[in-house]
Amino acid sequence: MAEPGLISDHLATLSAHLPPQLVEELADGLDQTYRHYVQQGLADDAAAEAAIAEFGEPQMIVAAFARTSPARHAARRLLATGPVVGACWAAALVTGRAWAWPVPTGARIGFGVALITVISLLASAALGSRYRTIGRAGTAGCAGIAALDTAMLIFVTVTVPAMAWPLTLALTVSAARIIFTTRTLSLMRTG
Repeated sequence: MAEPGLISDHLATLSAHLPPQLVEELADGLDQTYRHYVQQGLADDAAAEAAIAEFGEPQMIVAAFARTSPARHAARRLLATGPVVGACWAAALVTGRAWAWPVPTGARIGFGVALITVISLLASAALGSRYRTIGRAGTAGCAGIAALDTAMLIFVTVTVPAMAWPLTLALTVSAARIIFTTRTLSLMRTG
């Protein structure tokens, strides 16, 4: 049974906003629904219209996928826990007198710019409405936060001679966030 143009157009619109594997799954369901209506006695065009009406408009479908995006959920979790991790690092840096550490000014500025960029990417993923943009920003934000945490772990471990408890706490929460982010990135690639 040939697919009516109305369904092809519907899928083409979805293809512009969603990854191919999602559109493929939607196409299978839409085709089954269309066939069901044809078996019920509807003409091809009427069956296509009924199937599309049941599935919903492309904008509604794309919005639903955007709301449930794994990248969006990961970004929201990282943004929600970010202030706690930041507070741990602030306490560690103040008690450890970080201003006296041998860190070039350019490195300090670069780290700050990278942190602001990562937060912006995560906010874009958390608040965005376009599925692909959410995925890209969320993936980049997760990778960025893992890289920043890893850089801090390496730097502090190599540079700071005596570990006070605030620094140990900051290292621990960063390590936990690296594990979470790595698992999340893996799920986002497979899911």
